[in-house]
Amino acid sequence: MLYHKTRPLINLLRGWPHPSLLPASSLKDAASRVLSNPEVSTPGLLYGPDWGYEGLQQALAEWLSNFYKTQKLIEPKRITITGGASQSLACILQVFTDPVFTRNVWLVSPTYMLVFRIFDDSGFTGKLRPVPEDEEGIDIEFLKRGLEKSEREAARDGNNEPKFKKPRAWSKIYRHIIYAVPTFSNPSSKTMSLTRREELVRLAREYDALIITDDVYDFLQWPSSPMSKISSLERAVLPRVVDVDRFLDGGSERKGSDGFGNAVSNGSFSKICGPGLRTGWVEGTEKLAWGVSQTGSTRSGGAPSQLTSTYVSDLLKSGELQSHIFKTLQPTYALRYRKMIDAIEMHLIPLGAELAQSGRDIVGGYFIWLSLPPPVKGDVVAQRAKEEENLVVTQGELFQVPDQSEVTFPHDIRLCFSWEDEEKLAEGIERLARVISRLQRQSDQQDADGKMMQHKTGEEAQSGRSKKDTAGKFW
Repeated sequence: MLYHKTRPLINLLRGWPHPSLLPASSLKDAASRVLSNPEVSTPGLLYGPDWGYEGLQQALAEWLSNFYKTQKLIEPKRITITGGASQSLACILQVFTDPVFTRNVWLVSPTYMLVFRIFDDSGFTGKLRPVPEDEEGIDIEFLKRGLEKSEREAARDGNNEPKFKKPRAWSKIYRHIIYAVPTFSNPSSKTMSLTRREELVRLAREYDALIITDDVYDFLQWPSSPMSKISSLERAVLPRVVDVDRFLDGGSERKGSDGFGNAVSNGSFSKICGPGLRTGWVEGTEKLAWGVSQTGSTRSGGAPSQLTSTYVSDLLKSGELQSHIFKTLQPTYALRYRKMIDAIEMHLIPLGAELAQSGRDIVGGYFIWLSLPPPVKGDVVAQRAKEEENLVVTQGELFQVPDQSEVTFPHDIRLCFSWEDEEKLAEGIERLARVISRLQRQSDQQDADGKMMQHKTGEEAQSGRSKKDTAGKFW
């Protein structure tokens, strides 16, 4: 059954902000103020320092210190301005990894699927390893077993020093990379507990691993309860992994350490201002942040996003961006999230579907991870939803680490509530429920037909034995 030609498309795949939520007017005013002031516009239009526009460094340091309630203020030198989270990841890998000496890349799985190409480009094809999640986030024991095995193999192979990266004063080469989205993860929507964050940092220190966290959804948070009178939270509920590394057990720059630390926070303005800005930041120890700024492409071309950094800095210093996040984005996304959850609880939970970490008090981000009732499969649902309902959803298998069969998601899908028009979200879930219901009926019918066939085959076999016995008597 194909969808009716007049039924409008509903896209619950695209992880973009809705166009109505882009602060175009505020950016226009900020650009006007910047370009009208030669003291800001001139350095903004020139190459700029390797670590980025200093005004944005300072504004970010103050804002992040306040939002995350850090034990000590964040120094601007812990931050390097970048061209966004994806470019940041590529630069980090260029500076701090060697495709041979760095044993493996461990990815909390399911994983944001577009990072696979970035790791492949840095020479890690065949070295990506999935780590499953439980209700508290990353499975630490699973990761520890993997790290131990990897180190035994490296010792056996004599993999004792970097093969392609020469020593540089502003860099070091880590033995392992761990990639995660700890808060409101894309795609699983889960949040890693504080205990797991601490365990992860300790494990990274033990095995000389660098934890790279995409912290791009942290500012999009709200109470999960539809009865809550609050739809905006101006302080983070949990410290980032980089904050844990900074202060735990003597901190990232404790006596005897090399000063680079074992965690780096990857931040971006894509989700909270606009993807087209292509502006982000990395935060870590001063040595690590400086190392990222020394990537060859930055040294050659100057700080990325130098001009747009001046606009964003203006928005932060004026408080307009914070106001946009807390008064527009959080309440709007909270409403969208709750509408989708209400529809899921009404139409999909009765069919046997399950939500990830359904008992949380604080939720956020862009996505909802949904486990389908077996034997319904995510790839079949995605195909049938498009063909029968003109609905686009993403099957869980898309977020599996390539060429790895240890951690798989054949019965899961990811739903996004940020892009599609608000009034279409509930309808999208209703369409999805129709698809799943039809698949369940077909499965039940196939089971019934199978049982009937087995019963018939059994009767025929019994009849054949009876005739044979009778024939034997007469023979």
